[in-house]
Amino acid sequence: MDSLRVVLHCSASSSSSSSRIDLPRKQFHHLLPNISFLTTGIPLPLKLNISKRYRSPIVRAVSSTETREEEKMKSKSGSGKVKLNLRLDHQVKFGESVVILGSAKELGSWKKNVKMNWTESGWVSELKLQGGESVEFKFVIVSKDKGMVWEGGNNRVVKLPKGGSFRLVCKWNVTAEPIGLSPLELGENDDLGDNGSAVTGGGAAALEEEVEVGTSPFVGQWQGKSASFMRSNEHRDRESDRRWDTSGLEGLGLKLVEGDRGARNWWQKLEVVRELLIESSQTEDRLEALLYSAIYLKWINTGQIPCFEGGGHHRPNKHAEISRQIFRELEQISYRKNASLQEVLVIRKIHPCLPSFKAEFTASVPLTRIRDIAHRNDIPHDLKQEIKHTIQNKLHRNAGPEDLVATEAMLARITQNPGQYNEAFVEQFKIFHKELKDFFNAGSLAEQLESIRESMDERGLSALTLFLECKKSLDAVESSNTSDNIAIDLLFKTMQSLNALRETIVKNLESGLRNDAPDTAIAMRQKWRLCEIGLEDYSFVILSRFLNVLEAVGGAHWLAKSVEARNIHSWNDPLGALVVGIHQLGLSGWKPEESAAIENELLAWRERGLSEMEGSEDGKTIWALRLKATLDRARRLTEEYSEALLQIFPQKVQILGKAFGIPENSVRTYTEAEIRAGVIFQVSKLCTLLLKPVRSTLGSQGWDVLVPGAALGTLLQVESIVPGSLPSSVQGPVILVVNKADGDEEVTAAGNNIVGVVLLQELPHLSHLGVRARQEKVVFVTCDDDKVADIQKLTGKSVRLEASSTGVNLFPSISKNTSSDFAVKALSGDGSSRVEAPAPHKPSRSAVKAPHSNKGVFTGGVILLADADAQNSGAKAAACGRLASVSAVSDKVYSDQGVPASFHVPAGAVIPFGSLELALELNKSGETFRSFLEQIETAKLEGGELDKLCQKLQELVSSLQPPKDIIDSIGRIFPGKARLIVRSSANVEDLAGMSAAGLYDSIPNVCPSNPIVFGNAVSRVWASLYTRRAVLSRRAAGVPQNEATMAILVQEMLSPDLSFVLHTLSPTDHDHNSVEAEIASGLGETLASGTRGTPWRLSSGKFDGLVRTLAFANFSEELLVLGAGPADGEVSHLTVDYSKKPLTVDSIYRRQLGQRLCAVGFFLEQKFGSPQDVEGCVVGKDIYIVQTRPQPQ
Repeated sequence: MDSLRVVLHCSASSSSSSSRIDLPRKQFHHLLPNISFLTTGIPLPLKLNISKRYRSPIVRAVSSTETREEEKMKSKSGSGKVKLNLRLDHQVKFGESVVILGSAKELGSWKKNVKMNWTESGWVSELKLQGGESVEFKFVIVSKDKGMVWEGGNNRVVKLPKGGSFRLVCKWNVTAEPIGLSPLELGENDDLGDNGSAVTGGGAAALEEEVEVGTSPFVGQWQGKSASFMRSNEHRDRESDRRWDTSGLEGLGLKLVEGDRGARNWWQKLEVVRELLIESSQTEDRLEALLYSAIYLKWINTGQIPCFEGGGHHRPNKHAEISRQIFRELEQISYRKNASLQEVLVIRKIHPCLPSFKAEFTASVPLTRIRDIAHRNDIPHDLKQEIKHTIQNKLHRNAGPEDLVATEAMLARITQNPGQYNEAFVEQFKIFHKELKDFFNAGSLAEQLESIRESMDERGLSALTLFLECKKSLDAVESSNTSDNIAIDLLFKTMQSLNALRETIVKNLESGLRNDAPDTAIAMRQKWRLCEIGLEDYSFVILSRFLNVLEAVGGAHWLAKSVEARNIHSWNDPLGALVVGIHQLGLSGWKPEESAAIENELLAWRERGLSEMEGSEDGKTIWALRLKATLDRARRLTEEYSEALLQIFPQKVQILGKAFGIPENSVRTYTEAEIRAGVIFQVSKLCTLLLKPVRSTLGSQGWDVLVPGAALGTLLQVESIVPGSLPSSVQGPVILVVNKADGDEEVTAAGNNIVGVVLLQELPHLSHLGVRARQEKVVFVTCDDDKVADIQKLTGKSVRLEASSTGVNLFPSISKNTSSDFAVKALSGDGSSRVEAPAPHKPSRSAVKAPHSNKGVFTGGVILLADADAQNSGAKAAACGRLASVSAVSDKVYSDQGVPASFHVPAGAVIPFGSLELALELNKSGETFRSFLEQIETAKLEGGELDKLCQKLQELVSSLQPPKDIIDSIGRIFPGKARLIVRSSANVEDLAGMSAAGLYDSIPNVCPSNPIVFGNAVSRVWASLYTRRAVLSRRAAGVPQNEATMAILVQEMLSPDLSFVLHTLSPTDHDHNSVEAEIASGLGETLASGTRGTPWRLSSGKFDGLVRTLAFANFSEELLVLGAGPADGEVSHLTVDYSKKPLTVDSIYRRQLGQRLCAVGFFLEQKFGSPQDVEGCVVGKDIYIVQTRPQPQ
């Protein structure tokens, strides 16, 4: 922590107006020397002196209920300070937040927002104010676009006492309400929200060691009825208001709700869950069953679904036995090969909701201590009756979560006034309380860890001891009110020890649960599992504290200044903290290979540092581009996690919430709470913070231009580009803001009036969608998250979108007539502009006629590639045939710098036009096929008519097999076990003005020696002529459906190291002097399909040989054909670690490859007479070109 330590010290001692940044003079200690995180030789913590100005955020980051209770005890003796726990009982829309502004310095002096933290019960903040003063304040809602909505009415005014700890709860806009300060008593929940607080069951809730009497995390989240002490059996009178709404329910949801209707008490509800999970464990409903179980159990454990006595007499051992069966089922699902990532995520949310099944709880008469307590003669009769009826009888007949709530309330009551009750009685009750917490698995993290100590080996014990020591030291330092010395190193020492301990636990759990495992082993495994989950939750707390420290020293601005000074030592610790967070995600089972690759990259970039120059390029720029690629990848990992939860939870929560009558706010905020309470939330915050100074260094506006130009239209936001996404009421030109794209969409298929697209995710320039947008002259840009709020403010308004190599502007238009005055201004080939008004597409693009010619036909109806032409094989195959002849002379051509333009073309053959029709006739399906074709010409999108017809056509064509003589001919051309790729070559693709990029399928990795697999590949490519997208594309281009036909291009399958697409005319600024390359690792489908991520982007001068790096790749996977695998039409997906890729780490290789690709692209542009989009790959030292087509202008 040298970086933060030095700057904190300097900041504390220097003037706040100084612009000078003080950087350390020595290299930082490396926080994380390797991925294993098992290093224990950590230097002793070095304390630093920080002014009180910086101490406050660190103290506020203490998140656990237990630690906060300790602070309450200490604050009562504080001199002149008032600790105020402030809560606004109000919820806002997703993405909005609440801040406070007030007259006190701690409230920003009416100038600076004081952020509040979100919880399920409202927005909270913990303040330390000067006692004895009057303070004025108001709450303000901050929207996504940073707009501010103030409360109405007069300022709130509170007169503070001279000292103590108090709670204040306010209502939004009720500024005239009386201000009532309530003392914070022991046992109260003091929730701090998402800056390190407990907001959800089993999440980052109160994890630190408790004082003897304090609220457990379990009870701290209770939202049910408060404990009420009874002196007789009155439990059954409390359930008359329960209602169930089963309207519209079906399947598992109905089964669960009906099961709950008959399950009055906790063990019966656990039994409902057990039956649901076991009956669904081997079916496709497994994820749904897990989801319903997780939601249901959470609402039970928080009291929102109450438990009552059922009239029977079932001791807690009944609950324990059911819990053991559920736990066993969950563990078995988790380690099955077909377990999905989403299932693993949901299972982790169920575990903390289950009671313990240790031997003492499965005994015939468990938890007997409370019986002895209730029969003591040294306590008042009324108290004895309350303990007996409220806790003992209830617990031993029908135990439920409410029993722990009642027990903690009773404990707080009997310890409130020391000496009031017999000391032996109080001690026995405390012991019982600890036993009950153990039964509910509600102990603190330290207590849980101590429970597994005896089962650990020597290495595990060492890791456990180190972590507990670090945690105890960290808690002691950060909860201190008397010292300004804060050992920041302890944060990292604790992080490191946490990683080592959690790795040990995870490794021991990886072996799975044996079917013959004894009960004691299963019970201990549950404890290990809960400890592992608890450690993940505690990493949330530590990362939150680190973020507070980072913000205290200047956050993103401070980091940007250090890069500007070319001294990036201050980045070491933030990058190390991010590695910790990413590592935790991997240990939790969320894309562990992806997490490990990101860790490796971050560690490599931190170790590599910043050079003055990298080759001929500026070292600072390359450092920022490289780091940006990995940070974008890390943030994508968090987004995919959030998307996974958002895909599966909200609908199920809504269904069960309605059925059980759960408050609307709890239903609405459920998934948000799950996201914000996990370590994923802190990782996302850290990624966002680090990306800001990186973008600042690059001078990036956060935009990427795929198709430059200018457009004017109404701005509308849609989820995706699909037909029907535009409201029918919309008239005139439209600029779409699109949330997601998979890269295969057709822009004009969604509407002929679309003139511009703003996509809220990254996209390769030569993805199918990018190519077709250029072809259709639709201005197309992508942007990052920072721009979203500003863009959304313009939704529904007339706007102007301007995109060029110099930047992107989106602003309100002053024009009132967007339908005729101006619609699209695209950059022409010479760099000038032309204005075009949108008009419906007319049938102006004709398909190449495909007469059934015998020219160049090989024996068996196959054409050799050299004989292919557009009339018998389509433009794509014809271009490949010409490429083969051009490649023969390419080795004689060199650039001005002497770089060879040589390339190879894979061997190939063509199954010509007419073969599909022949297969149909042989199958006696020609008449049916022609009938379907006639119908799709006029089929409507509404009601799914077109979709159904397309599906029927594809099923018909996919059932065909090419004639045997064709397959035999292919086998003679490619002898042995040659691996081939089967590609489309339609008469409606690779034409000038109609590339149809990616509309049709390619099937890699097949072999004619397996005729069934090969034949199926051919028929699948034929069938892709009739996908919904392909049909709509031809409609938009004015091509009749019955004119489209398909030849099949069969080529030698390559196993490339890299695949690329070349633009011989820059698509961004139309520069004729350079060739731009987009490059991906492995097969080229990664580039073409629109996979999330960015490729390597190089710009190479045609005449000066200058190579500029525009972007580094961050695709998560590479697609490979493994030579040892079967030729079954499938490819392997491997996670990429870019710290091991030469194109990322070797500037010389980058320059040489850029120059070589430029030479090839320029040569092909000259040979084909126009700018080209060129597809190819690198195999070893050789370059192969597989396709070239006219570049859309």
